[in-house]
Amino acid sequence: MNEPPLLVILLLLACGMFLSAFFSGSETGFYRATRIRFVLDALGGNLVARGLHLLGNHPPLFVATTLIGNNLANYTTSAAIVMLTRSVAGEHSLTELLVTVAMSPVVFVYGELLPKNLFFHAPNLLLRRAGGLFLVFTCLFLPVSAVLYWLGRMLEGMLGQTPLRLRLALARQELQEVMHEGREAGLLKPVQYNLAQNLFSVASREVSQICGPLPRDGVVRGSPVGAAQRIAQRQAASVLPVLERKNGPVAGYVRTVDLYLQSEPLVERVRPLITVRANDSHVSALIRLRGAGEPLAAVLDDRDVMIGLLSIEQLTRPVLHGT
Repeated sequence: MNEPPLLVILLLLACGMFLSAFFSGSETGFYRATRIRFVLDALGGNLVARGLHLLGNHPPLFVATTLIGNNLANYTTSAAIVMLTRSVAGEHSLTELLVTVAMSPVVFVYGELLPKNLFFHAPNLLLRRAGGLFLVFTCLFLPVSAVLYWLGRMLEGMLGQTPLRLRLALARQELQEVMHEGREAGLLKPVQYNLAQNLFSVASREVSQICGPLPRDGVVRGSPVGAAQRIAQRQAASVLPVLERKNGPVAGYVRTVDLYLQSEPLVERVRPLITVRANDSHVSALIRLRGAGEPLAAVLDDRDVMIGLLSIEQLTRPVLHGT
């Protein structure tokens, strides 16, 4: 079989080395880059940043593209080394083996180690410059990478994996790194940094882990205001849940200040409770109560049964003072 000209073989070898370095470095840069930068650049109209942000929202597609690219690069490099050996020294198995072994450190250093190291130390800059070419390869490999993407999704569904939670965990880690860099640079004061750290620590906690139990006794609708005032003083509470009847369901709540301002002798006017779900996150519940301007909420399970009460103090205390 006739071997291609030496110049073609050298160009093929250079192409394989370039592809190996490109995809190896891009993979490291993608996982090291700050995705907040992608979002800001995308909002500024940068098309490459928009494409990279899209890949960041679909990591399996990025992994499939990188996998195809690395395999193509390795095959091209290996084939070029074999053809170069045959062109120079003829078809000798031992020679091909020795040349392949001798070239392995070169391929590893310049096709894997060096580009990974460069992208590791300057991920945002290099990925922004190489992102356009990576998006081109993404489009070229799309017929194959799409198949790998959907196979990965099917395996995730069969094995019960939750890639969304993994992405959220990685995003939270990135935000923590940004906050740390901001503190080191003097952009964040210690109190701001501590507040952000406390918020990160409780962000994924579910409401069911925070809420208090339903009261079995206390203020009952129609009970004397004086008795309700004494309960509020004893508990040092700014709001009190009100039961429909003794040992009955919670009808709502009353503010302690209203007990002193109202002229009626009995507790009759009760404020309704807003509701949150037991599996809602700490942050979403805090936003809901703050947005509604309510100090107390009822916690409902999947069957819409009230299982506890959640106060604004229970939500803000861990954020302000830590857990």
